[in-house]
Amino acid sequence: MKVKKNSYRLSGQDRYLDDLGWVSRFYFTLREECDKPIVGGINGVAVGAGLSLAMATDIRIMASSARLLAGYPRIGGSPDGRLSITLSQAIGYEQAMKFLLENRTVTGEEPKSLGMVSQVVPDKQFDEKFDKYLDLLTNLSPITARTTKRVLRTANRIEVEKQLHYELWNIGKSLGSLDGQEARRVFIEKRPPIFTGRTE
Repeated sequence: MKVKKNSYRLSGQDRYLDDLGWVSRFYFTLREECDKPIVGGINGVAVGAGLSLAMATDIRIMASSARLLAGYPRIGGSPDGRLSITLSQAIGYEQAMKFLLENRTVTGEEPKSLGMVSQVVPDKQFDEKFDKYLDLLTNLSPITARTTKRVLRTANRIEVEKQLHYELWNIGKSLGSLDGQEARRVFIEKRPPIFTGRTE
């Protein structure tokens, strides 16, 4: 089946829906064009576009009382904001299909068991745990963080052989960087790292 470019575009009174394309483009930018890992904190209700935004982040931490809901079936719609991609990548095709069609609210530990979030923390500890995790990531070499995200991101887009070469190129770049050298010294000297984010 061939689909013409822009054949999805709407006309007449429904044209305003096409303006929602900016949402998808923005969410695309979060994961595909931003080199830094993005951590999403979910402390409330994430439904529809809010769920799409949460799933567009690289790592998600959720408060135990927070709720995730597709919401699209209730309004006769279908997923937008790249949710069809990010959700199926996170939890697999069948679970994504069930979650979207059943329009069921998931909360507590269930989002973690499905693979929608990496951590569920008690409400009262949410801010503390979220900040602690951010501190953990900010203590990494910026080069390691960037190249790890880049390698994982491209794994979904290119063939295995090319991906293996891309991994090797990136690990060579990471290990050969000033931060890579510093990481090895830190390992031997058992001291806190001083990363610069510079390759040379």
